[in-house]
Amino acid sequence: MFFGVTLLAFGFIRILPGDPILTIAGERSMKPEQYAVMMERLGFDKPVWEQYLDYILGILQGDFGTSFLTNRPIIEEFMELFPATVELGVCAMLFAVVIGLPAGIFAAVKRRTFYDQGIMGISLVGYSMPIFWWGLLLIILFSNILSLTPVSGRISFLYDVETVTGFLLIDSLLGDEDGAFWSALHHLVLPSIVLGTIPLAIIARQTRSAMLEVLSEDYVRTAKAKGLSPIRIYGLHALRNAMITVITVIGLQVGVLLAGAILTETIFSWPGIGKWIIFSVFSRDYFAVQGGLVLIAMCVMSVNLIVDLMYGLINPRILHTR
Repeated sequence: MFFGVTLLAFGFIRILPGDPILTIAGERSMKPEQYAVMMERLGFDKPVWEQYLDYILGILQGDFGTSFLTNRPIIEEFMELFPATVELGVCAMLFAVVIGLPAGIFAAVKRRTFYDQGIMGISLVGYSMPIFWWGLLLIILFSNILSLTPVSGRISFLYDVETVTGFLLIDSLLGDEDGAFWSALHHLVLPSIVLGTIPLAIIARQTRSAMLEVLSEDYVRTAKAKGLSPIRIYGLHALRNAMITVITVIGLQVGVLLAGAILTETIFSWPGIGKWIIFSVFSRDYFAVQGGLVLIAMCVMSVNLIVDLMYGLINPRILHTR
């Protein structure tokens, strides 16, 4: 999968129209000999297969290339911007799980009732909502009309928080500026809702499906016959066995969050990986796009591996299954 991602990332940027050398030159005129020197310096004069081989060998050595525009290592720029995307993604996932999980459980318990149909209908609308359109609607409503949330950015310009971890919520708590934490949290609300809407809908629907399957098992009927409380029946016996499916869905949503972050960060001017990749695409910064896509894919694969390892913690019987 890793090598497949590198091949897609390498080929994706090269099929886009435009010449990176001319993009770097901008409005300045460039002589043919200068153009040839730039092609040789960046390695574009080599055959495509050789460029890809050099790219793979560099990645295996921890070298993801150097940006055309900033002349900085890609891994350095990525690590500088990644905390902002992680902070947004974690808040969006918390929003999705805290609302989606109980909604899915409630819909399963109230199967074929008005509540079930209402929750599933709302989740279908949320799943079908384009992020760019949904984000603009919320900005118009909560920022322009109601003036409840900021339009863009991570924190008010009134605060100058020293960067320690890169996570603004943590850095604002470590700092001594009063109100900085609440300002950072205030700026996170709307982007988190926009980014977390689709995962919320998916989690709610998949939780309902998993719970319905578990609620038909004999041990649940036995628990009801014993007169156990609904909390023990649904929260302990049913939910624990349904969590395998739910955890899998949550893990898969990490890719959805990182993909949606590209649009969300662009809409809200959030200084993260998504906005950086969009800017790199328009600038034809080959190495930045390639490196960014591969690093994001590595993060998604790592999360999926962690989810697989969590199965044994949720249900120890999996560890002994052959």
